[in-house]
Amino acid sequence: MPRHTEKRILPYTQEQLFDLVADVGSYQHFLPWVAATRVRSDSETEMVADLIVGFKALKETFTSKVRKRRPEQIEIDYVEGPLKYLHNSWTFRTVRKGATEVDFCVDFAFRNRLFEAIAGQMFDRALRRMIGAFEERARALYGEPGSGSSKLSAHSAA
Repeated sequence: MPRHTEKRILPYTQEQLFDLVADVGSYQHFLPWVAATRVRSDSETEMVADLIVGFKALKETFTSKVRKRRPEQIEIDYVEGPLKYLHNSWTFRTVRKGATEVDFCVDFAFRNRLFEAIAGQMFDRALRRMIGAFEERARALYGEPGSGSSKLSAHSAA
């Protein structure tokens, strides 16, 4: 049952980072392994969306419910797909003008033990690539930061 938590300080506002994460419809354009997205419903506080995630010939559809508390928090809970469960949260806290601490946590388990074993072996590398994709997207949307980002802490457990 992989779990990962990470905190980073990024040189963007809470609103910018909140908007980036909340834009699920754009994930297919920058997140690795996301082949397509479909937003079923969306409001100021809640969204239901499907992600089609694939690697080579293997493709799965994940349906999630996204709860939004602008601009502080986004929580994602699994609704349907190949997992036993998934919980993902993003918390955004202003630490100084133009800089936000991002607290990211993901916890999930596959139904299939074989997938679980494979995920455990690739989990850290895949997660680093995914987090890097969000940071690259922020740079593309909001510009290159002057001071860079500061990685505070990261912890994974499989």
